[in-house]
Amino acid sequence: MQSPQIFSKLVIPATIAAGPGPGNTDTRVLEAFAGAGIADHMHGDVLRGMIECKHMLRQIWGTENTHTFGVAGTGWSGLDVMFSAVMPGDKVVVFVNGTFSGIDGLTVRMKAATAEELAANPLDPQPASVTIINVPHGQSVTGEIVDAALAEHKPKWAAMAHWETGSGRINDIQGFSDACEKHDAMGLVDAVSSLGVEDFRIDDYPGVAGWASCPQKGICCLPLTYAPVSLSDRYVDALKATGTRSFVHHPLMEARHWGIIDGQDVEKGTYHRTHSAYAVAAFHEALRIALQQTVAQRAKDYTQHEAALRKAVAAMGCEVTSNMTSLVVLNLPGALAGREMELVQNCRARNFGIWPTLSEPVQVRIGILNLLSEATIRDIVVRFGQAIEELGGSVDHAAVNAVLERHYRVAVAAE
Repeated sequence: MQSPQIFSKLVIPATIAAGPGPGNTDTRVLEAFAGAGIADHMHGDVLRGMIECKHMLRQIWGTENTHTFGVAGTGWSGLDVMFSAVMPGDKVVVFVNGTFSGIDGLTVRMKAATAEELAANPLDPQPASVTIINVPHGQSVTGEIVDAALAEHKPKWAAMAHWETGSGRINDIQGFSDACEKHDAMGLVDAVSSLGVEDFRIDDYPGVAGWASCPQKGICCLPLTYAPVSLSDRYVDALKATGTRSFVHHPLMEARHWGIIDGQDVEKGTYHRTHSAYAVAAFHEALRIALQQTVAQRAKDYTQHEAALRKAVAAMGCEVTSNMTSLVVLNLPGALAGREMELVQNCRARNFGIWPTLSEPVQVRIGILNLLSEATIRDIVVRFGQAIEELGGSVDHAAVNAVLERHYRVAVAAE
């Protein structure tokens, strides 16, 4: 009998998570996670923390929706809860303009497929009841596109990503909500990349019946904690009328776990799943930080620092095609076109975690999640300039620095 192989201790170095997400977790959140003194998930302080979390989430998201809570897991867990109301045969229109809205579309096709349609192509079903509206990479979904599609197809549900990190584009949430109201569709929104980054109130968009986000982007928490969701009364009524085939990610079961029963807050939740007291502590602290900083101030900071990064990479000869404030998506200078993956891998080897796009055309993505300081932006710019030079490109560092100096000097003067 062979002796067991014991590997050496895994040591993961500190890196700059300068991609679309996850972002760098705040040290206060890490300390809360590590400092939780209990593992008992039914302890009174843990249950109190969950109650406080759902109330803080409502404030951050700007909603009176009682069914606002966190789903254990990553952003995909929250999205799965939201999409659980889609039943086989439901008529759905999904708007796709990048990698992640495309995965949302796949999720919807799996949920809406009949047994026969799913069996015909289990990993990529093509249900007759689902219409995918493809918008070209690098373009946003507009209200006009949504209105025309809903007018033609008259669906029960419509789905769209608010911010699509696959291409770095912000989609028209006002136009989406208006079209859903006009055509009596229930909107479902993937807000994985916008919650905690853009200053908006979800109750201002009555055409949207369901929202889902993630813990590790704008909320700046650990990935495996809680994915926020918020579900309107109309969504809940529709769910009650049809039920759902999911048990683990059943929206009403999840809500009970957070002390929301029959549309009302109750003193404590009912037992649904074993979760982590450590995750509750981390999520609670992340929400506290968001409220202390305010979403409005965060949104202002993201706008300021993204503009600095955008100007700096443009001064290096890159073309920026995104319009998000937490992520810059760019084409490399012409002489380096086609070497995007090589550049990204070189950066990652130096603990500088930028990303390529995951669909064609291949571009470079540089994110600033929770990296909101002039010093950090300058560090990112220097590292990226060095990566361009390593591939044989040229960078006028004096000109790039002058761009940053002007930008931040104007910003300080404006304050």
